[in-house]
Amino acid sequence: MSDWLVVGKFTSAYGIKGWVKLHSYTDPIDNIIGYQPLLFKKQGKWQTLEIEKIQRHAKSLIAKVKGCDNRDQTPFYSGCELGILKSQLPELKGDDFYWSDLMGLAVKSDQGQIFGVVDHLLETGSNDVLVVKATEHSIDDQERLIPYLLGDVVKNVDLQAGEIIVDWDADF
Repeated sequence: MSDWLVVGKFTSAYGIKGWVKLHSYTDPIDNIIGYQPLLFKKQGKWQTLEIEKIQRHAKSLIAKVKGCDNRDQTPFYSGCELGILKSQLPELKGDDFYWSDLMGLAVKSDQGQIFGVVDHLLETGSNDVLVVKATEHSIDDQERLIPYLLGDVVKNVDLQAGEIIVDWDADF
């Protein structure tokens, strides 16, 4: 498991003074401002990034990177992922987990059937959903969407064992 967590991505230039559009994966999107230092991934390597300012623009964010002073310099950053060390995240209490901790965990029914692994999660508004991709050890090759309802559908999350136990019918 990586020590890095991707929290956003630069997309394209904004204006002529070196600002870059920033797509934040945090919720709410402004939370990315609190993670300092931010690093960016260029050519497969994480590098320190000095951001002068991040601000809202309409329903998204824009950022001013130190030393990026005109539109011609922004392509260097466009498409780069922004990350933090996982150790920068606040510690969660009880049965709360970060999505990044759940991705890659094996998903098994409470009857012992292997459904696959968590590929990613979806936010639906009412509850989050585990997107479970089949593996060679799965009962079939079906992708499953399993509601992340702790105690009801999700019976146990064991990060040490690398698995999630669910009360879920294989026919769904």
